Amino acid sequence: MTTYSHRILVMGVSGSGKSHVGHQLAATLGATFIDGDDHHSPANVAKMASGTPLNDDDRRDWLSTLAELFADYKARDESVVIACSGLKQRYRDRLREGDSALRILYLAGTHELLRERLETRAGHFFKGDSMLASQLADLEPPAGDEAVTLSISLAPNEIVERFIATLAPEPRRSIG
Repeated sequence: MTTYSHRILVMGVSGSGKSHVGHQLAATLGATFIDGDDHHSPANVAKMASGTPLNDDDRRDWLSTLAELFADYKARDESVVIACSGLKQRYRDRLREGDSALRILYLAGTHELLRERLETRAGHFFKGDSMLASQLADLEPPAGDEAVTLSISLAPNEIVERFIATLAPEPRRSIG
C-alpha cells in the first residue's frame, strides 16, 4: 500500500485560527500537530505578553527550531502540521530549509475580523490591537504559487477540506 507524508505550515497573523485549523487539518490527515507558539523562548513570551512585538532577532532561534522540526519529520517520512505566523518571505524561506517541499496554508482575514477574534480570546499571551497592527504591517502575504490562501470567513472544516483537495500526494516508501 502506498501512503503519503506531508510537512505543512499553517500561517497567518494572530487571530487567524492557525492552531484551530491546524489541529483539524492534522487530525484529518493523521498527522502530528505542533503549535509554533509553544516553541518561543520565555523571553519572547514575556515580550509579547507585555504588548511588545517581536523583531527579526527575536524570531531567529524560534524559526530555526521550527525548521529543525520540519526536517526531523521529513527525515522520518512522517506528516506534521505546524502553526506559525510565517509573516515574512524570509521566515518562510527559513522554514523551507527544513523541507523544500513544505506546503503552506495561508489563513487570510480582514483587520476587523482579526481584531474581533482577538478581543474574544482569553488566556493567550498576544495582547493589544497595536500588536495586531504590527503583525499586519510586517505581513508579506505569500504569492499564489507559494501557498494556498483561504479566507478565515470560511468555517474551519471547509478550510481543511479545501486545503486537502490541493495536496498533491508525495509518495513515500512502503515498509513491509
